[in-house]
Amino acid sequence: MKGENIVKTKSYSFALRIIKLYKYLISDKKEFILSKQVLRSGTSIGANIEEAIGGQSRKDFFSKITVAYKEARETKYWISLLKDGKFLEEKFADSILNDCEELCKIIGKIQSTVKNKIDN
Repeated sequence: MKGENIVKTKSYSFALRIIKLYKYLISDKKEFILSKQVLRSGTSIGANIEEAIGGQSRKDFFSKITVAYKEARETKYWISLLKDGKFLEEKFADSILNDCEELCKIIGKIQSTVKNKIDN
C-alpha cells in the first residue's frame, strides 16, 4: 500500500481553509474582489497537484507542479494584501500565510528534485 501523499493532503486542507476564508470575506467583510482572487489561486494549488500526479511524463509532472508553485506564490500575495489592507486579523493571516509558505517550500523541493532528474 502506498503511503500518504503529503503535498496532496496539505494542499487539499489548505483549499478548504481558503474556501472558509472566502466565505468570511464576502459575508462579514463584504469584500468581493480580492476574495475571489485568493479563492481562485488558493484552490488551484491542489488542483494542479492532482493534475501533476496524473501527468503522462516526468516533464508533464514538472510542468503542473510548477504551476502549483506559482499559484501558491500568488496566494501568498493575495493573503498578504488582505492582511495589510486590514481585511484579516494579523493572527489569522499569519497562520494561513505560514500554511501557504509551507506548501511553497514542499512544492519547491519537489520541483528541484524533479528538475534534477529531468536534467540528468
